[in-house]
Amino acid sequence: MRYKKHKYFVAGRINLIQRSKIRELFERASKMENVISLGIGEPDFETPQNIKEAAKRALDEGWTHYTPNAGIPELREAISEYYKGHYGVNVSPERVIVTAGAYEATYLAFETLLESGDEVIIPDPAFVCYVEDAKIADAKPIRLPLKEENGFQPDPDELLELITKRTRMIVVNYPNNPTGAVLDEEVAKAIADIAQDYNIYILSDEPYEHFLYDGAKHVPMIKYAPDNTVLANSFSKTFAMTGWRLGFTIAPEEIIKDMIKLHAYIIGNVASFVQVAGVAALREEASWKAVEEMRKEYAERRKLVLEHLKEMPYIKVLEPKGAFYIFANIKETGMKSEEFAEWLLEKARVVVIPGTAFGPNGEGYIRISYATSKEKLLEAMERIKKALEEL
Repeated sequence: MRYKKHKYFVAGRINLIQRSKIRELFERASKMENVISLGIGEPDFETPQNIKEAAKRALDEGWTHYTPNAGIPELREAISEYYKGHYGVNVSPERVIVTAGAYEATYLAFETLLESGDEVIIPDPAFVCYVEDAKIADAKPIRLPLKEENGFQPDPDELLELITKRTRMIVVNYPNNPTGAVLDEEVAKAIADIAQDYNIYILSDEPYEHFLYDGAKHVPMIKYAPDNTVLANSFSKTFAMTGWRLGFTIAPEEIIKDMIKLHAYIIGNVASFVQVAGVAALREEASWKAVEEMRKEYAERRKLVLEHLKEMPYIKVLEPKGAFYIFANIKETGMKSEEFAEWLLEKARVVVIPGTAFGPNGEGYIRISYATSKEKLLEAMERIKKALEEL
């Protein structure tokens, strides 16, 4: 008997996931010459030397084997010490799991806490992974518009209107990607109150916590709603360790135990020598000196870009107080966000990210990253201004 040859089969849930528009734009730009990218959300700094040295020592000392699934005790303890020292928040090491970056941390939260048909309220615009994580968990993403007139902060009254009996989670991401907004304390408290009143989880994604400007402050959401908050964080942005894939989650112990079960089957454990380097990152003074130098440099770049953007026709900017992004309003150009990004790439050889890459409410905006050298930023600003003046 002959059997008919079949094509490859792919699970239907994979087809629900949309490919990142950011990656598509980068691929186009990579085939062009003389392009300046203001799209990448990655520090252009080297990982601090003391952290690299710690990893090298760890390798020489034999840190090449499995570790406990939740992470080595020293790193979980260092994370606990960090929150006590920086924020005065008590976090026991048993409430911490070490993850492969904040990406895995958010994925674990969605998969552990959400069931089929559950609703998760996600800000719009927002970082690209939240909606896709919701789809994979078979949950329903509900978009909460972030408005420029509100400083791109959630409106607690609008949040309340979106809550139903199926609402299981609210996503919060501040300092914010893509807008650079910082969450005001009264808004944070209002979200915490809503979560506690309605017994809803908060997923608070906080990887940009140390890049703040003009006196802005950050307080981790676990301070306001410790029993409802799952906090995702990463070493990637703070210590310029994007390629190390080191992050962590803080949650109530009962939730962490279940997250560890899933993590054990997905990752097993984060590389052992990378975890040792993470301990050095948190505990050594040299690391924090490097973080402050990076913050100062970002502040100078932010000032440079804002000064130039304010002189350009058709563009308006709300000054961001955090992260290393500017969410510029390009509505006066008459172009849609994707159209503008394509036009700018062809006309000026500059990559910016269309606001719609972060959700429908990002229409009319572009994200500009200033995580690149001042020389490139100056050249890019000149190119953008020239292109706009020729419109």
